[in-house]
Amino acid sequence: MKGFAKRTEEAKEYYFSAKLREVNQLIASGKPIINLGIGSPDLSPPASVIQALQNTASHGNSHGYQSYQGIPELRVAMAEYYEKEFGVSLNPDHQILPLMGSKEGIMHVSMAFLNPGDEVLIPNPGYPTYRSVTELLDCKAISYPLLSDGSPDFDFLEKQDLSKVKILWVNYPHMPTGHRGSKALFQKLVDFAKKHDLILVNDNPYSHILNPEPISIFSIEGAKEVALELNSLSKTFNIPGWRVGMVLGQENWIKAITRIKSNMDSGMFLGIQRGAVEALRLGKNWFADINEEYEKRRKLVWDLATLLDLDFSKDRSGLFVWGKLPANKSAQELVDWLLYEKNIFITPGEIFGEEGENHVRISLCLPEFKILEAIKRLKN
Repeated sequence: MKGFAKRTEEAKEYYFSAKLREVNQLIASGKPIINLGIGSPDLSPPASVIQALQNTASHGNSHGYQSYQGIPELRVAMAEYYEKEFGVSLNPDHQILPLMGSKEGIMHVSMAFLNPGDEVLIPNPGYPTYRSVTELLDCKAISYPLLSDGSPDFDFLEKQDLSKVKILWVNYPHMPTGHRGSKALFQKLVDFAKKHDLILVNDNPYSHILNPEPISIFSIEGAKEVALELNSLSKTFNIPGWRVGMVLGQENWIKAITRIKSNMDSGMFLGIQRGAVEALRLGKNWFADINEEYEKRRKLVWDLATLLDLDFSKDRSGLFVWGKLPANKSAQELVDWLLYEKNIFITPGEIFGEEGENHVRISLCLPEFKILEAIKRLKN
């Protein structure tokens, strides 16, 4: 054998891929691990969504290859969802591409626009996949810091040589910090992208989780000239394992992304698409109900974070509480102590970039009784 591709040596295994093996081994050995590390919703999707999947799966003609662009009903439902929830008008035939999860969209967008040697601006802290995909494509990832309000440090960005930068990744509500963003911030981002001829990509999967004012980058006039947006049904409708997402933007860009995607899969199972249509047409009560549950959990996680002596804000969105340790404490040491001494798993902030050091992230994706058990363990 002549050896693996160079990228397999340079690409690190995704943190949770490796760490969850360890956690699962501890569970298999009998350890009662409470996993507050990952953001995989444990709540059930709506019954009507499951029923739509089941009804479709029972039809004999539902199991063939599907369109690379998704069924028309799904794209229409996505357009209606954006109109209803964000006040944004999109053409379902030309400006929307369903994805098998928005995470794959990060790769598809990057492959559609980046050539080896191009540079990409990535938030620090930020979702690790932005960096890993960039580097897998032989491009350079440039981290940019966030200010205390979660906005990019535009003074830092303006001082950079942006001549080779192609894409600017942003993510609001932000993961892991939970900063919400605003229309004023989005306007600054759109103006910055226009000024420097950048492709602005907003990753928006937490738009409705504990977020009183969901917004889209396309709520800003002129954003469609410079921006794409990724969104996902995983967090919003409790179907992370179904892998349903979308990328939205101007027609020429969606065509380019479709050319990439069409070479990498053969369409989404029809039952999943029918279920997604049902989910996207749910009313406001659905969001109110899941956020009521997450609000209860978050209050308990705040208690947990207080016991750990973390500094955190209560004015954030998303599925996590982001906390800073005291200056003399190590996040990795805390994570290991919790895992091996208290059988509690939380995430060290350093996996999200250097600016995440001395921070930890705690998930809301466990029922209240589990979080209460974690609190009990800390008190004992």
